[in-house]
Amino acid sequence: MVKQSFKYLRFLFAGLIVLGAVFLVAAPRLSAQTKTNERKPESAPSPPATPPAQRREENKKPPDTTHYFYEFAQPEFIIRHITIEHDANGVGKITFERKGEETPIEEPINLSMGALGRVLGGWTELRFLESTENYQAEKQFPHLGTMRLKMVRDKLNRTSEFNWTNNKTVSLLANEYRRVADQAVLIFDISVARETQPLATPKLMDEFEMQMKRNGLSDPQQLVPLLTDISTDEHLPLIARNHALRLIKKLEN
Repeated sequence: MVKQSFKYLRFLFAGLIVLGAVFLVAAPRLSAQTKTNERKPESAPSPPATPPAQRREENKKPPDTTHYFYEFAQPEFIIRHITIEHDANGVGKITFERKGEETPIEEPINLSMGALGRVLGGWTELRFLESTENYQAEKQFPHLGTMRLKMVRDKLNRTSEFNWTNNKTVSLLANEYRRVADQAVLIFDISVARETQPLATPKLMDEFEMQMKRNGLSDPQQLVPLLTDISTDEHLPLIARNHALRLIKKLEN
């Protein structure tokens, strides 16, 4: 009887050991499975991010379609007809005709930031498209030439003609365009002389300096690369090259 009880206890003890081992092995798996099945509550999905290119497109202002025109005509002047056209960035063209010549000359223009600021400032101050002001003064001076200002923006356009004005802003705007024209004509004449009449370049350097002294050029700083090129062009007379160097020094001071 005692032996049977001892045998029974031994089997019971062995069974408990086996069950303990099984529990020790299964517990980590159950714990891992429990952690795996524990999910955090899902948050609302974030709206899709706007691509950088699309953001730039949304912030981009519509292009300025405004075009500006200046015209001068006096049949008896050496430069008898001038037309300047440019966009809001100052990029455009100039067409001019010399007295006694039939073919007009057309050249590209690109106003400097300074010149463009002065020109656009004048147009803005005039509120040109909205205005109905007549810029012609009571006195007539047709021998000085006839000028026209024109602006076109989409379907709107306006032209004003005068040969003399008491409006200071109009006068300043016309003078600024005249400087643009004088600079463009000078650049063209220098270019032609370098190719076909090198001996004429010293006189043109004198003309350049005279225009600088009387503030007759739109932006002489724009011409520094041209002067630098002239100063090293061995096909030109030495006097012209040296004059170009002196002009560069004056512009740098």
